Amino acid sequence: MTVVVLLLVVAAVAGGAIGVLTRRKGAEKGGAVQEDAIRVLEDAKREAETIIKEASLKAKDEVFQAKAEAERDAKEKRKDLQALEKRLQQKEENLDKKMNLFDQRDADFVKREQAFFNREQALGQKEERINQLIEEQRLKLENISGMTAVEAKKLLMDEMENEAKLDAAKRIKAIEEEARETADKKSKEIMALAIQRYAGEYVAERTVSVVALPSDEMKGRIIGREGRNIRALEAATGIDLIIDDTPEAVILSGFNPVRREVAKIALEKLITDGRIHPGRIEEVVSKAEAEVEQSIKEAGDQAAFDLGVHGIHPEILKLIGRLKYRTSYSQNVYLHSLEVAFLCGIMAAELGINVKQAKRAGLLHDLGKAVDHEVEGSHAVIGADLARKYGESPKIVHAIMAHHEDEKPNSVLDVLVQAADALSGARPGARREMMETYVKRLEDLERIATSFGGVTNSFAIQAGREIRVMVSSDQVSDEQAVVLAKDVAKKIEAEMTYPGQIKVHVIRETRAVEYAR
Repeated sequence: MTVVVLLLVVAAVAGGAIGVLTRRKGAEKGGAVQEDAIRVLEDAKREAETIIKEASLKAKDEVFQAKAEAERDAKEKRKDLQALEKRLQQKEENLDKKMNLFDQRDADFVKREQAFFNREQALGQKEERINQLIEEQRLKLENISGMTAVEAKKLLMDEMENEAKLDAAKRIKAIEEEARETADKKSKEIMALAIQRYAGEYVAERTVSVVALPSDEMKGRIIGREGRNIRALEAATGIDLIIDDTPEAVILSGFNPVRREVAKIALEKLITDGRIHPGRIEEVVSKAEAEVEQSIKEAGDQAAFDLGVHGIHPEILKLIGRLKYRTSYSQNVYLHSLEVAFLCGIMAAELGINVKQAKRAGLLHDLGKAVDHEVEGSHAVIGADLARKYGESPKIVHAIMAHHEDEKPNSVLDVLVQAADALSGARPGARREMMETYVKRLEDLERIATSFGGVTNSFAIQAGREIRVMVSSDQVSDEQAVVLAKDVAKKIEAEMTYPGQIKVHVIRETRAVEYAR
């Protein structure tokens, strides 16, 4: 294509040259013109030949490059085909290997199946042989014993029945003993409650108040002529005044904490005023009673305000304020009630139930302790009756009743009050006790635990709120360990008096020791 174009160009050039020469011939005449035409024609020929040669070379070069490029493409395709062929060959070899492996596994499965079949046949034969031996032994036993299988079964059942009756008798005896222990425990609880209410082991610490005097001369003025002042003060307050050789002090003794507080305030006012006579005593006692009543009312209102519970009957608030002067196991009942209310609220919030209702139940749970010196019965029952009387909801009433199991808990609120009450009473420092009493309680715990068979050691921990009992693995099984934990807990309940609860851990372990030499 390129050569053709070049030839056309050359022809055009030659034509142009001839035209020029023709025109020049017409215009010019002479030999010079003819020579110029010949020279131009020769130049045109030479130029055409040069162009033709260049075009030919260029065409050959293009053909060569195209040929080289085609060879390169063909070479690359051959290389790709060779690689593809190699991969196919490898895949074919892998497939052959897998087929061989599958054939081998198939053969192995056939062998195993045959082996299992042979083993099954052997086991069937052994089972038949065992049944034959059992039947032969049964016949021999019947011949030796002179009894048939039915007679032997009947004899065995009779023996088992006798053993069951014996076990039942033992169980009945154990139940009776347990019932006696429970009755004994209940009686101890009632006695402990009575002692706690009426000056039990805290008589010296919790049932008296001491009023300081400016001098011992004041004792005579308090007694008065022929004892009329002291009699008037005791009659007005209902509290005994103990005036002895204790320097510069008068002791007020009484089981009613509110009256004792009234007597203390009245006596302090009389000592400050200096005018002590029966008429003045009655006036000051009346003012002291008004102050204490106001203090009680303010304490009840403050408790309701701090907890954010509203709508409580004023009489209930007064009873809550009276708890400010009441103690239980040396713990102030007013502060204990506030603490239980806060704990109930926290746990209720965690559980997603009514927080205000939980706080209300916690605050009122020991309401009965405000009047349990005056009313017979359990403080939980007394408190529930008071809450019902002053319009509290049935849920609150039942929570108060159930916090000491006077009724069975039947709601989450009941359980919350129980748990918060136990937490407040059992936390470290809540209920103080003497060092001697504390040490004795720990010793009693360990003594009770080690009194059972199979116990190797015992340790009282967590300030006596947990006892860990180590048992011998040879003498006590896993099942017996569970029973032992219950027995230890029951014996602790029966023989000890303690705040809160005590956790009993029975630990049984088996150790294997060997030496590498």
